[in-house]
Amino acid sequence: MQTTFTTKAYGKNDIRGLYPEEVNAELFYYTGIGYVNWVLENLRIQGSPKTASDLYFSVCMDARLHSPDLKKSLISGVRSTGANVLDIGLAPTPLGYYSEFAILDKEFIGGGKIYGALIVTASHNPKEYNGLKMTFNKASLNEAQIKEVKAKCEKAYAEKDKMISYTPPVGHLVEKSLIPHYVDKLASTFGKIGSGIKVVVDSANATGGIVAPELYRALGAEVIELFSEPDGNFPNHHPNPSTLSTLETLQKTVVENKADIGIAFDGDSDRIGAVTSDGSAITGDKLLFIYAMDLIKELAPRGEVPTVVSEVKCSQVLYDEINAQGGNAVMYKTGHGYIKSKMKETGALLAGEMSGHTFFKDRYFGYDDAIYAGCRLIEIIAKNKTTNKDFNLLDVLKPFDRMAGGGEVRLHCPNELKKPVLEEFAKLDMAKLFNEEIKDIITIDGMRIIFNDGMAIIRQSNTEPVFTMGFEATTQEKCDHYTKTMVDKIEELKKLKA
Repeated sequence: MQTTFTTKAYGKNDIRGLYPEEVNAELFYYTGIGYVNWVLENLRIQGSPKTASDLYFSVCMDARLHSPDLKKSLISGVRSTGANVLDIGLAPTPLGYYSEFAILDKEFIGGGKIYGALIVTASHNPKEYNGLKMTFNKASLNEAQIKEVKAKCEKAYAEKDKMISYTPPVGHLVEKSLIPHYVDKLASTFGKIGSGIKVVVDSANATGGIVAPELYRALGAEVIELFSEPDGNFPNHHPNPSTLSTLETLQKTVVENKADIGIAFDGDSDRIGAVTSDGSAITGDKLLFIYAMDLIKELAPRGEVPTVVSEVKCSQVLYDEINAQGGNAVMYKTGHGYIKSKMKETGALLAGEMSGHTFFKDRYFGYDDAIYAGCRLIEIIAKNKTTNKDFNLLDVLKPFDRMAGGGEVRLHCPNELKKPVLEEFAKLDMAKLFNEEIKDIITIDGMRIIFNDGMAIIRQSNTEPVFTMGFEATTQEKCDHYTKTMVDKIEELKKLKA
């Protein structure tokens, strides 16, 4: 096995890289040590100092073939500090988050507290990738905190020779699934809301299949399963519902079975995709809009104005309509860590991204849980069917009909070129380049260029060597013009910078 130590996989929102050259057992061992030392330092700063033996951390993993070895090494690193581990095994990422919020009885950790979650996953990335998501004090680590853990990890590695003659303490290890606890909690929360609703669930041979079908049946729904068996080779399709080609089997199955909804999950089940009863795929911004309209309908009669956070790639229709209907729409950077931070800062009850990350603070804990998001979709359909038996989620999305969309464009660019290429692009005269009047340029994450009749967005992916782009306009012709203009110019700049 590759054991070369490198921290190049540390990113803005998590650790993510190719296995084993960028992500391997050695990195995870020292990351475990660095993370615990970082937590201890933060607890001291907060005025509640602890020893490592006082702490419990939850650890879980996705279905990738190398996740068991990485998890084992990570746990060894954590326990080598004297800290304790609750290993919840193969589980969706939201189960890791849930471990910090759940009231766990003595059979888990003696009634103690989970101080943070460590989740071995590369989410929607191809099977060659793996990574780690980290939380502390019920929040995902932000970019600055991840840099601090990286420094602690590198320090632990640099001092490894000093530890040769030292026998480290070994923390306790408890191995127990949280799935029954989670299913019981949500089933009691929602009751039998799914009665009379037919749902097709595509888990992409990842982690959703070991939780979602059971839960949705507990809600009373009729469930048709696709690819529920975990398999790290992802033999049926890539686990990324924001890539429309991965939804083809789901779309066909929904139509053939006259289902009310199709629900798809990514590799670690923190991102949701959805298909309407007529087989139409719903993009992430439209899905967020459905949730937002349901929330506003519930809260507006009480005089409440719910804040909804989303990211720069989303349609302008989302922001304009939320504000028009009685909500407060806030635009921010792409990335689950950024969105969670902005959600906390603004007191938002709901947030979401184009990728399908959806965060509910309304009646939930505020983190991205695609399985929970599926419960809310089932609930919305059930509520509307009580007054309209032919209800289709597309009925809610009519405001989007006034704009033509170009879909997401993912343009490959080596990581080392992304920043200089985007900097060169930003220097250009956009009005001249697009031959259009520019209303505004938003630069909180890449560039969102606002025209009188549409917009174009370009940003650097946080997890892959690509630029992600999005386009919309009042006509398809205009949308195609914006798309071709930006893509051609970026390709030209890539060649110049290579």
